[in-house]
Amino acid sequence: MKLLKKEALPILFEKINSAGKVIYAPVENHGQLVYQRVSAYDEVKKDYIQTVQSAKYVVFPKIEKLLDYQNSKDGTSLSEAVIDELPEIVLFGVRPCDAAGFDVLKAVFTWDFNDKFYIERAKKLTIIGLSCSKCDNECFCTSVGLNPGSTKGSDILLTKNNEGDYLAEIVTDKGQAMVSLCTDLFSDHKDDNKENYLTKVPVKFEKDAAIEKSTKSFENEQIWFDQAMRCLGCGACTYVCPTCSCFDIQDEGTSSKGIRYRCWDSCGLSQFTIHTSGHNPREEQSQRWRQRILHKYSYQPERLQVLGCVGCGRCSRSCPVDMNIAEHVETIAEIEL
Repeated sequence: MKLLKKEALPILFEKINSAGKVIYAPVENHGQLVYQRVSAYDEVKKDYIQTVQSAKYVVFPKIEKLLDYQNSKDGTSLSEAVIDELPEIVLFGVRPCDAAGFDVLKAVFTWDFNDKFYIERAKKLTIIGLSCSKCDNECFCTSVGLNPGSTKGSDILLTKNNEGDYLAEIVTDKGQAMVSLCTDLFSDHKDDNKENYLTKVPVKFEKDAAIEKSTKSFENEQIWFDQAMRCLGCGACTYVCPTCSCFDIQDEGTSSKGIRYRCWDSCGLSQFTIHTSGHNPREEQSQRWRQRILHKYSYQPERLQVLGCVGCGRCSRSCPVDMNIAEHVETIAEIEL
């Protein structure tokens, strides 16, 4: 634990910037809070609850070039995208739930195959998290094993105290390397009152019960039908989620040459599982909603030993028909089997 004075935080930002690292931070853009590249400390929004979208796109871009291809009479030639020249990125002021989301992505992209595109980006990423001093009704991080001051996923976690200074927890070697850019800004400090500076997020459901009962409720069609009654299948929840990792592969070009892309997709969309024959094994929206819940609360805990949800509440905030995932998981956790 170190102490970072409030007047030292802008200096830290400038040190990182002058070291040639690319900084992404929460900013206000056309009335919405988003993560985007910044070059000045004054652009950074620090007093906020949550951004509209997550920051996962820095390691898992919305659209990512994989390769170029060219066909000729001599055969097909492939040219893979160059990824070893990617810049070093610092995520500045990320909430603990977002930081924890990167651990979920790591579990997915290094599970049965090491995705070099993800790995190279993650290798060059440093996360400076910022604990939460306030929340809203959609926040439920404490229900999924996290809390407003969780260090999971962060390389450095900053917690603002009552004097406006920051308790700096140096969590990883990457965090220590960041401190080494300006060691004089960090002073030795011991403060056992960290919890006093954090917001209180009520627990909405018991995590282990949610995992157990969602798994055992697969055949309970009535539950999924009732929950999915008003779901539009628009995919908004997927695209704002920090842990969703579904993607599609698309070729753009002609029969002679073109580019292959990886782009975000969603298991909640009706065409995600449709076969060439026209058969769709998840033809009903209730089946797709079940897949979304079980993916996060059953399949990933079983296969990857991580919960696929960090309780950020974005899906509920973005849903045009108020599909509240926390309420639905709470219902599942309380059912009698």
